[in-house]
Amino acid sequence: MFDFDFHNPTKILFGRGRETEIGKELQAAGIGKVLFLYGRDSIKKSGLWDRIVASLQQNNIAWVEHAGVVSNPVISHTRLGVDLAKKERVDAVLAVGGGSVLDEGKAIAVGALSDDDVWDYFVGKEVVAALPVFAVLTLAATGSEMNGNAVVTNEETRQKYNIASIHVYPRVSILNPELTCTVPPNYSAYGAVDAVAHVIEGYFTRRGGTHLQDRLVEGIIKTVIETNNIIMKAPADYAARAEFMWAATLALNGLTTAGLDEYSFPNHMIEHALSAIYNIAHGAGLAIVIPAWMKWYSPRCPERFQRFSLEIFGLHGVEAGIDALENWFAAIGAPTRLSHVGIKEHDIDQIADNAFGLATQWGIAGIYPRKAIAEILRFAV
Repeated sequence: MFDFDFHNPTKILFGRGRETEIGKELQAAGIGKVLFLYGRDSIKKSGLWDRIVASLQQNNIAWVEHAGVVSNPVISHTRLGVDLAKKERVDAVLAVGGGSVLDEGKAIAVGALSDDDVWDYFVGKEVVAALPVFAVLTLAATGSEMNGNAVVTNEETRQKYNIASIHVYPRVSILNPELTCTVPPNYSAYGAVDAVAHVIEGYFTRRGGTHLQDRLVEGIIKTVIETNNIIMKAPADYAARAEFMWAATLALNGLTTAGLDEYSFPNHMIEHALSAIYNIAHGAGLAIVIPAWMKWYSPRCPERFQRFSLEIFGLHGVEAGIDALENWFAAIGAPTRLSHVGIKEHDIDQIADNAFGLATQWGIAGIYPRKAIAEILRFAV
């Protein structure tokens, strides 16, 4: 176990109907006006918009709407949100949706208190302040509801980059598993892949750690697999949705990596290039990258992959666990080959060039030069 500091400032309200408490939480925090951010009109069709607005009205919270956040949120829409937040002089950002809505909300919260272009913070400028962020989660996947990360795509430069700051941790996140029961099967699958991806990055790439972290990761992965097998057959199963929702939150709230030595996120680095160029769903891209990366990386630490095979699938051997995970991705409907999403082998060098930019920013370009990234992607042909 290595020395560490662990502090997560996000308050979680978990359970049925908890979204009706958002107004009370905002009022208690001294918030008078929010930028109400969401994606499509589905929150109006489901009645969620009405419940949120009623809670705001009951607690005398004013709001201005910024709708239209897309999967893989883009910087152009983020900039419009920044402008609106400044014009309306909001006190906080209220993000209602999945990880894309939360991530854009965090970026807007940063830009609203800055005279600089918000994209500057994605390419190296330090975040020093942000509006408070409050969240109501409708899709379990990214863990954005309990971390300080946000990912946005610059559609002009085709860069999908991130910010990471204590200033953008949500003050309060509300998790009602019932809100996820209408998530389509493909996005339920992508959410499961994303949750698995978040924990395996540190599990495999760490230089040191303890059995405790390994067991936390393995428990999360097994829970994700078990609950999603149920969800695929019974989408409205509350118990499965609830367990998966909390597992996805725990997968990227800092708990599983506390006490680890150096680790990295190579699967996310490569996938960000896929969705930046082709605008595929993040979880879909990860389902393609992860098995390919595992096949490339496993000779560097075969004992880690042998443990993964045994603990997750009860199998022996490095390849057995990799194949089992890839087969599970396919079984829940996620793509596992570049061709499954229409990407040609001759595009690999272009993808590697894009990914190398993020590898450089993340300080892992020495391990992942363009040639290595291309080699990994060829395992996904």
